[in-house]
Amino acid sequence: MSPRRLTLGGLLRLLLVYSLLTVGAVVMLLPFAWMVSASLMTPREVMARPLVWVPSVPQVGNFGALLQAVPFGRAYLNSLVVTLTVMAGILLTSSLSGYGFAKFQFPGRDVLFLVVLATLMIPPFLILIPVFYLVRQLGWVDTYPGLIVPNLVTAFGIFLLRQYMLSLPDELLDAARIDGAPEFTIYWRIVLPLVGPALGALAILAFVYHWNSFLWPLIVVRSPGMMTVPLALNSLRIYASSPEVINLQMAGATAAILPVLLIFALLQRWFVQGIALTGLKG
Repeated sequence: MSPRRLTLGGLLRLLLVYSLLTVGAVVMLLPFAWMVSASLMTPREVMARPLVWVPSVPQVGNFGALLQAVPFGRAYLNSLVVTLTVMAGILLTSSLSGYGFAKFQFPGRDVLFLVVLATLMIPPFLILIPVFYLVRQLGWVDTYPGLIVPNLVTAFGIFLLRQYMLSLPDELLDAARIDGAPEFTIYWRIVLPLVGPALGALAILAFVYHWNSFLWPLIVVRSPGMMTVPLALNSLRIYASSPEVINLQMAGATAAILPVLLIFALLQRWFVQGIALTGLKG
């Protein structure tokens, strides 16, 4: 009787866990599903109460109207250029800095790392004015460098990769040095593949954060041709000929979510490889 009771209890716990997970998934997916459906509705259907979940006639033309109302295509391209460049820069600077802090001994290393960590406690809003002043002095207002360069280094990325690299065995790197491998080759050919899971996580976080960034582009951008996706969606009420643009905003939001879904799908393999690579760590 005891094994049967234990098995029954385990099944009940499993049922409870899956039920809670299902409820949580439904709660999280419902707004997304309504957003996609609303992108194909008329403004009247979007604003209707109770909520309309299925459009009477799918308004595929909403996406074309969005392109006519604001320079959304150009904004989409700007966001891709800025976000992908910033993401690549963050991965490069964070991995190089993390490698230096984790695997090299030099005077003041720990103090310098504490200074890097201390910058995490500084609210980003406090440095907006000084950074904008520097950007203006360099002539980068309303340019790609103004959107990209101030975001290429992140203390969180340095901390994340440094902590992950501390778990890599020094013997592995020393063996490569004995074989005559240059330091950059060790970093590029050995260290980076081993920290793939951390790089994947940082890439996702950096992409999502900067793809959705609104405040800094709002400060730096001056012309419609340099707008990013969040600015384009925000400017719909200004540039659109009709005040009822909520369906166009839903169409823009639906289009804007696609790169985020794609980056998650592409980086899944990094997490799978990370499970196997954990066996190499000391």
